[in-house]
Parts: sequence; structure tokens; C-alpha cells
Amino acid sequence: MIDYIKGNITELNPTEVILECYGIGYRILISLQTYEGLNGKSDAKVYIHHYMREDEELYYGFATKDERELFRLLIGVSGIGASTSRMMLSSLTSDEIRNAILAEDLNKIKSIKGIGTKSAQRLILELKDKVAKGGGSDNPVLFSPSSNPAADEATTALVMLGFTKANVSKAVSAVLKEKPSASLEELIKLALKRL
Repeated sequence: MIDYIKGNITELNPTEVILECYGIGYRILISLQTYEGLNGKSDAKVYIHHYMREDEELYYGFATKDERELFRLLIGVSGIGASTSRMMLSSLTSDEIRNAILAEDLNKIKSIKGIGTKSAQRLILELKDKVAKGGGSDNPVLFSPSSNPAADEATTALVMLGFTKANVSKAVSAVLKEKPSASLEELIKLALKRL
């Protein structure tokens, strides 16, 4: 399985990149997000999702692991294929997609070409809990309350107790606003009262 390809960009347009690695040119389908990340560079590291069906074999590429994780989450939804997921990542940023799912913003999701009301509802229904728990993101900082080590430990401990990451993050953040110097034990106890 290929995780990423690192090489020279020989061709780049808004829908695909040709990446040369050791004399082999890989044709990789990309989103506009990735295009913007690669534009102006002569070499790149592109994270790969290998898509294989009986009649075709494609590489989908992403400038970040975060975008690839969200792509994989999206294609896991019934009725949402790789092309539609790529269209979604070209129309909105990864954060905008996650926020629209969490906020149950049907209109924002329906604004994407190829997504109708039923598909938007299915996306929200199937992905809301996964996104709230940090699914589709390879960037844990996005969901952690701060870079405070005690906060990170408290969050991990509370999630292991069975609480959702989104609820834990809110509770820990609220405790830290009231008491920024709270110890790990205080942080866990006060956060538990809010959960």
C-alpha cells in the first residue's frame, strides 16, 4: 500500500498532478485544496489514497494527511463516491466541511455540485458523531482544547472513560477559562462535573 509519493512536479493543473519519482511519472487526481498547496512548488510530498475497481485504478492525492483522512471518511458514506468527495474538497475547505456537518448545515453541503438534499442528510447523519470524535482528521490539535499538557492528558483520560472528544474538549476548555492554573487532578474533577 502506498502512503505517499515524494518527487518532482512535472505537470500541475487544478484537477491533477504528475509527480516524477525515480523516473516514474505518477498521474494523481487532486482537489483544489491540494492544488493550492502544491502551486508554485517544484517538488512535493503527496499523500495517496489508492482507489481500485475492476475496470480502473486511480491515485487520489492530498497535500496533507488531514485532507486525506476527511476524503476517506466521506467516501465511506453510502452514495458518496471518490469523484463526489473530491468535488466536496474542491468546493469547501476540510474545516468548512467538518463545521457544516457538525452544525447540520444542509444548505452549505447542498451548495456542492453533485450533492442533493438526501445525500446531504445522509452525510450529516452518518458522519456527525465521527467528526465530533475527531474522525476524518489527522490533526489532533484541531480538537484538543489547548497545547497545555495537563489539558491534553485530561482530555485523553476523559475520552477513555467513554465521553465524546467534542464534549470533553468543551468541558476542559471551560474549566481552563475559569481556572487556567488547574492541576491535572483538578482539571479532570471539574470537567467531570460539566459532563
